[in-house]
Amino acid sequence: MDEETPVFAIAVAAELAGMHPQTLRQYDRIGLVSPTRTAGKSRRYSMRDVMQLREVARLSSEGVSLEGISRVLALENQVSDLTKRVRDLEATLADQMLRSSGRLVYAAGAHGDVVPLRHGMRAQRRTEVVVWRPLAEHASAVDADDVDADD
Repeated sequence: MDEETPVFAIAVAAELAGMHPQTLRQYDRIGLVSPTRTAGKSRRYSMRDVMQLREVARLSSEGVSLEGISRVLALENQVSDLTKRVRDLEATLADQMLRSSGRLVYAAGAHGDVVPLRHGMRAQRRTEVVVWRPLAEHASAVDADDVDADD
């Protein structure tokens, strides 16, 4: 059983959330926390629903309006859905990387060129020292510009 499984009747969910069952019915009517319905149309709350009801009670006690609470819950649900989507995509990516170990990976070469590498290999490390020396022609052209600028 996970947190999404609807197992609690309204009386049990109300007790777990510290609310009156009529409050849960009202929240269901306005769409704040909507439980799953059985074939006989009775409400069944999941542990996630109970946690949302507790969050509603906390926000309400802090003075947040029902409209504000609705927005907070919608954003929390969106974050939860996106987090799950990221986990699914990461698992898919990891699976593809395991299956495609012979494919090439690319790195930047010493001169900015693209270098293909086998998966798991590193680009060759360059450790030589490069000494920069200005060109004599360039230096004398800069000096001539400085003389003209003084005039």
